[in-house]
Amino acid sequence: MTTTRQSRLVKRSLALFSNFFLIILAYYQVKSASRSLLIEFGGSQWFPYAWVYSAVVLTLLIGVYHAIVERFSRVRVVLGSLLLVAALLVLFRTILEHNNTLVAVAFYIFVDIFSVVLVEQFWSLTVSITDPADGKRSFWFVGTGGLVGGVAGGYLASVLVESTALQTADLLHVCAAILISTFVLNLFMWRAGMYEEIPAQSGSQQIKADWRALLKNNYLLLIAAVVCLSQLAQPVVEYQFISAVEQAYSDLDQRTAFIGKFFSVMGLVSIAINLIATPLIHRYLGFFAGLVVQPLVLSVCSFGFYFSSSLTTAAIMKIGDRGLSYSINRASKEQLYIPVDPIQTYQAKAWIDMLGYRLFKVIGSGLILLTTQWTPLRLDMSELSFLTIAICAFWIITTGILAKSYRQLVRTA
Repeated sequence: MTTTRQSRLVKRSLALFSNFFLIILAYYQVKSASRSLLIEFGGSQWFPYAWVYSAVVLTLLIGVYHAIVERFSRVRVVLGSLLLVAALLVLFRTILEHNNTLVAVAFYIFVDIFSVVLVEQFWSLTVSITDPADGKRSFWFVGTGGLVGGVAGGYLASVLVESTALQTADLLHVCAAILISTFVLNLFMWRAGMYEEIPAQSGSQQIKADWRALLKNNYLLLIAAVVCLSQLAQPVVEYQFISAVEQAYSDLDQRTAFIGKFFSVMGLVSIAINLIATPLIHRYLGFFAGLVVQPLVLSVCSFGFYFSSSLTTAAIMKIGDRGLSYSINRASKEQLYIPVDPIQTYQAKAWIDMLGYRLFKVIGSGLILLTTQWTPLRLDMSELSFLTIAICAFWIITTGILAKSYRQLVRTA
């Protein structure tokens, strides 16, 4: 690599790191606020409904979003999205004064959607301007910007609510200000020529997601099953955690500060696992052992929460789920696609990520409603742990079947 090209790669990587850092920093201001406000105005029982509504709204918006992307350049869509989200945050800050449950639900859905859209836009644009060789050198660093942003964002939200005159709803203005800064950074990168797309990469994007690629390959179906089972357990754990937070904190701002600190700690745990535990487990036990760690740990934590339903055990259980999902599980999961044809992988993975994640989160939300509100069963917060343990059992069994299929596929290849 020439000195000039290396210097250009370093500058662009630093700019992309800062860009991703700011996006996640902004998101974690309103992530803490959206959860605390929905508890305040609706209560924990509203969260399963919010998850279902969010999935429905996002599904309806996908078609509109793709039509916009096909008509305008990626950079213009990113810049427009940042300004639109910032403006809507200011609007929500005004209407949240009405203390209305439906407004709180709508805001929660908005936060859920804008985080998905902005992160997807960032990586789509980043991939389109980076050739594969440069990506191998820089993507680990660029992605770290998001991890650091999550840690800093949760801590900043907590400090602003605890140590300044700002209240929970004021975090929406903070988020909007950070997104405006992100807009300025993107505008600078665009005018500096950092967003010039690579023709070969652009051409590869003509491959469309195809659900038939998933149905024709049993191995890909097993991957989808393992990935989606993890998403099935997530809302159950989240509901238990939110319920524990609701019981422990009655004050809105104190609750927001705790949630912000918790997200910051969970981010630090994820980084530590990614840097220390993941390489060791992959090296000595293999990446399938990495896939089993999350359901095993989650099962143990769920047992612990059943016997002692406190905020501490709920927090440990939540970290056992999302902390491991963001670190060792994600690093292990991506290696499953290595023996599959790249075109098939692209076609099927898009469906798994777009449809499977949201569909199984909706199913998980439905299970919560069935077992706590809609039927005479009426499980309490601690008894829901048995639902998580049952999901983890299927998760581990399916991972074992997937491992056997993987070995057969590698031998055949």
